[in-house]
Amino acid sequence: MNRILLNCDMGESFGAWQMGDDAHAMPLIDQANLACGFHAGDPLTIQRSVALAVQHGVQIGAHPSYPDLQGFGRRHLRCSAEEVTALVLYQLGALEGFCRVAGSQLSYVKAHGALYNDLLSSDELLVAVLQACAQFRRDLPLLVLARGDNARERRLAADAGVPLLVEAFADRAYLADGTLAPRSQPGALHGDGQQIFAQALAIAHGQPFAALDGTPLQLRADSLCVHGDHPQSLAVLRRLRAALDADQ
Repeated sequence: MNRILLNCDMGESFGAWQMGDDAHAMPLIDQANLACGFHAGDPLTIQRSVALAVQHGVQIGAHPSYPDLQGFGRRHLRCSAEEVTALVLYQLGALEGFCRVAGSQLSYVKAHGALYNDLLSSDELLVAVLQACAQFRRDLPLLVLARGDNARERRLAADAGVPLLVEAFADRAYLADGTLAPRSQPGALHGDGQQIFAQALAIAHGQPFAALDGTPLQLRADSLCVHGDHPQSLAVLRRLRAALDADQ
């Protein structure tokens, strides 16, 4: 099989509020999606997260969101396309500044929370984020949700001249149409470590796994996400890292 990467949402602490165990998770992943201050991540957290990623040779991805610290970026805000392009550029610039100081640079962009979900249904907002990527750096890829058919995303990305990467989730339940089950729905977040590991391996090997209603679902992805704040994340990441390395 083609080598699938492991990614994790990180740098989501803020002041005295600590989230995730980035120090132990970072050596196990390939890509770190770092909060840029709009949903989480204060300047010192961003600086330390970049340094940790550089230390372990992990790709640094920007994880921009709507400006929503209180709602952790999970509330849908009525921002115009022009505003979305600007707020994404603002966050990319903040993170890239710390990357340059650390002798690195952004490798890709992955929207967070409500913004990530809004890109699935709004061509206007997806184009707005693609424009931010293209304006920031010509070869900067956007990471989006892998679905049964990503033709729409690939077409709009090609029009914008932006490379596209697709990801699947190990610890989230899916609906039969290949979209993520809403977090408000029972069972949307897998709680059992073995279930997370099994779904991750199925995706990595291109094999079907069960959607929330039991429908067989098969996804092709460049990267596999395990949420860093999940209580099972470290144990699952260790097993996944070993299993994926053994496949090479």
